[in-house]
Amino acid sequence: MKGRDFKDALFEQFARVGSAFGSPKRIEIIDVLAQGERNVETLARETGLSVANTWRHLKVLRAAGLVAHRKDGLQVFYRLGDPMVLAGYRTLRTLAEQRLAEVDRLVRDYFQGTDGLEPVRRDVLLDRARTGHLVVLDVRPPEEFEAGHIAGALSVPLAALEQHLSEIPLEREVVAYCRGPYCVLAAEAVRLLRTKGFRAVRLADGYPEWRDAGLPVEIGAASVAH
Repeated sequence: MKGRDFKDALFEQFARVGSAFGSPKRIEIIDVLAQGERNVETLARETGLSVANTWRHLKVLRAAGLVAHRKDGLQVFYRLGDPMVLAGYRTLRTLAEQRLAEVDRLVRDYFQGTDGLEPVRRDVLLDRARTGHLVVLDVRPPEEFEAGHIAGALSVPLAALEQHLSEIPLEREVVAYCRGPYCVLAAEAVRLLRTKGFRAVRLADGYPEWRDAGLPVEIGAASVAH
């Protein structure tokens, strides 16, 4: 093989991975799978896709080696193919944050309009949680909480939050978190909690960042409400 042929073939393989990241919905699928394994129907529901379109996007991601799967009876479950996939997604996200002013504008407009407060950093949350005067609220779907959550967090999915406010101590500050820095669930939870008289803020990032930083996590259900 000549040098030119080698380089053409090599960069073609790099482009396969790049093109797999070339769809907003495929990037969102990777973002969801960063929380843990999902079946196709759940992925379709959480990304707003039809099941058929979800299958098509997963086929592209599988061909690029970005996701893996297993079968359980008639169900097919998908997961990220390797920790490097999440690292690649985060690198793409950081690059967009640094090079595209539109990202900053979108983030600022949405989050300031939704909760209007500066989020809490991981290190600050860890310090405050040690005092025992803080409620850490996981507002993700219950299956994500059960797969892994911040140690000591209470699970109240956003859809059930208003019905279970009485189970959250009003006198304590509440820090809500969800899937990552751009997850809207925590911001919407904070907005609701503040209208009901709670002192509430959101975590600056989400469970995957907390877990990957080596901070305390737990696995299993110990929920307030579903």
